[in-house]
Amino acid sequence: MTLIALLVLAVCGFCGVLVRRILKSRNADIWIGSYVAFVIRRAFLKRPRPVHIHFCFVDHFEPFWKGASRERALGRVREWTTRYPALALRHKDSGGRPPVHTIFYPAEQYDPGVIDEIAALVRQGIADVEVHLHHDGDTPENFTKTVNEFVTALRERHTLLRTDPRTGRVVYGFIHGDWALGNSRKDGRYCGIPDELGLLSRTGCYADFTLPSAPSETQTRKINAIYFARDRGVVPKPHDTGDNARVGAWSDKDLLIVQGPLALNWRSRKVGVLPRIENGEVTADNPANDHRIDLWVRNAPEVTGAPDHVFIKVHTHGAEDANIESLLGWNMEQIWDSLERRYNDGRRYLLHYESAYEIYKNIKLLSIGASSWK
Repeated sequence: MTLIALLVLAVCGFCGVLVRRILKSRNADIWIGSYVAFVIRRAFLKRPRPVHIHFCFVDHFEPFWKGASRERALGRVREWTTRYPALALRHKDSGGRPPVHTIFYPAEQYDPGVIDEIAALVRQGIADVEVHLHHDGDTPENFTKTVNEFVTALRERHTLLRTDPRTGRVVYGFIHGDWALGNSRKDGRYCGIPDELGLLSRTGCYADFTLPSAPSETQTRKINAIYFARDRGVVPKPHDTGDNARVGAWSDKDLLIVQGPLALNWRSRKVGVLPRIENGEVTADNPANDHRIDLWVRNAPEVTGAPDHVFIKVHTHGAEDANIESLLGWNMEQIWDSLERRYNDGRRYLLHYESAYEIYKNIKLLSIGASSWK
């Protein structure tokens, strides 16, 4: 073997080791293989027109963030209740409806007065409320008690959430604090309950909206998907795999997982070389732009067998001070302007602003093969 060949092999080997270390440092080794397979599959997909863009903005809304006083928490909420309506009502989807901001409120921060303020946005038809929870070293008994008490308070005291017409049970959407759904951290922190998916189903959770969580180690191998995850007892991260939602294959036994987009953004690079992870999070430091929105559309999950519908779920932490200023101004406006200008022409695309619950309902209607959806 020539010296040049040896040098080439050495450089290739070094580059391979370097790439593996970089991937592992951002936990991208968990999902990069799935992403490559996803990109290849999507490259051959032809969609009928128009494509229905179901857009949902979910908010890990924590007004007591960083141990804020009640006065500061109420101040953060009132920024939203006073500024958000005028902003939202300037925008319309294909059906003339304004955007709907789904607030996933943390059960451990429950304050009746704060929730009453948020409920005012819900009554205007521009917001909705679901369940968020941070916990650590928890037990099934305490989890069940915490969730049931919070869900009952939201429904009975604040007239929020919904009741399943078939069972009469109050139902809710869920986002796990610190991303640790199903005890998915290796150290077991910020959860403690491997069979959490089963507990969620038994307490009335209609779908989980936690993912994607990259670059956290809690990210699943399964990406850009809407799927059913089965509780596997003591096995952590049971939602690492699951059966895709598909036309004619709805399941009431397993928990529906609605993921947001996960991709590599080659136009936004670290050190000018490495692509950034696009995980659908909108912040003051990582605002939306046309290219990011294109990535959301290209990597949006769908119900298998219904390629003319894609579901985009992006997320934020809307009660953090820096995010409040950007979201209630140019940052949020940029998202809606771009969607309405580029993905709502009536021929190629039809835009639908929806709450998390409405996303779930439309996924279910498509999955059971309904001839129409709402």
